[in-house]
Amino acid sequence: MRKTSENLNTASGLRIAMILLGIAVTPVLLSSSSLGNQLSGSELIQVVSIGGLILAILAAITISVGEKARLPTYGIVKYAFGEKGAIAINILMAISLFGWITVTANMFGHSVHDLLAQYGFNLPVPLLVAFGCVIFVASTAFGFEVLGKVAQFAVPIIALVLCYILYVAVNGKVPVVEHLSSMNMGVAISSVVGTIIVLVATLPDFGSFVHNRKHAIIAALLTFLIAYPLLYWAGATPSALSGQSSLLGAMALFGAVLPAAILLIFATVTGNAGNMFQGTLVVSTLLARFPKWQITVALGVLAAIVGSMDIMAWFIPFLLFLGVATPPVAGIYIADFFIYRRNGYDETLLAKESQIKVTTFVAWIIGSLVGFMTIKGMFTLTTIPSVDSILVACVCYAVLSKLTSANK
Repeated sequence: MRKTSENLNTASGLRIAMILLGIAVTPVLLSSSSLGNQLSGSELIQVVSIGGLILAILAAITISVGEKARLPTYGIVKYAFGEKGAIAINILMAISLFGWITVTANMFGHSVHDLLAQYGFNLPVPLLVAFGCVIFVASTAFGFEVLGKVAQFAVPIIALVLCYILYVAVNGKVPVVEHLSSMNMGVAISSVVGTIIVLVATLPDFGSFVHNRKHAIIAALLTFLIAYPLLYWAGATPSALSGQSSLLGAMALFGAVLPAAILLIFATVTGNAGNMFQGTLVVSTLLARFPKWQITVALGVLAAIVGSMDIMAWFIPFLLFLGVATPPVAGIYIADFFIYRRNGYDETLLAKESQIKVTTFVAWIIGSLVGFMTIKGMFTLTTIPSVDSILVACVCYAVLSKLTSANK
């Protein structure tokens, strides 16, 4: 039975928090601007605080499951879905992670291209995408320790540049926007939570590398209760002051496009290094005979090819659709942990239990459908679709698995 070991090559809660922030910064910078230009200052603070609290609670649970299991997400789901059943979940997550790797690589190429164009250099975007993929692979292929060092180097720079951007925006001479379009508070909180819920659902990937339970909780609280709300607020403020719907658009009004572009470039590097790390973990469960570094290199080559294509307009909606199916997986493995695995994950059970657990797939489909319908506004439970899907999948799994056990 797997138990927490003090001899593993583990990391502190602070280092894990730095890595998580490095991954979170890209989606936050992309989504926070649309929130900033639709809420007042006090509403924005309230929304990011509540969203951060919800994420911190969920993160503390999911990362603790990984710490207990000493397994990545893709190893944990085997226990709930069955050893062969988990393959379907892992394929879904592999497609989703590879998709976001290519999207971020594409964003890196365009950000560097736009930055160089200001100084008269016009390099082809595919070349810059390929260059970015070399950086992403180099940040990931040498293991978790190098990933941590990349985050330790890049995250402080990101924080400093963001502080400078805030200073410029607050002290800028652009007229402050007085009439903001309004956004429902529930929808706004849902946006804060939904931006990063897939990372929270896959936190066992990082919990399996943390020193112990205490450091796991520290990582969750530092990242999602403190740093994430501050990051979201800082990313939204320039748009709140200028009324622009993007960070680059807002900073163009303040005459500070260069620091905003540098911020986005650093953010894509740390974000995609984390995506590549998680992508390597999940693909290695499907292609176990290949060393992880070869999988990382292969992902980098494929990302360079796909990321150079002009397919992002339809690719991103497809990935968002796939993202609806990930939070219910977290609801299921959380319920499985509290009902059956609090004493640890026994590998010998995998061979004895059903290889494909049909009732778990029923719970997952119901949770995913609830998430999809609440996003479409057909009904709501908590006003936050991803939380609705987690809760419904959690309850359905608990009920169905108990019924199945009782009938045996």
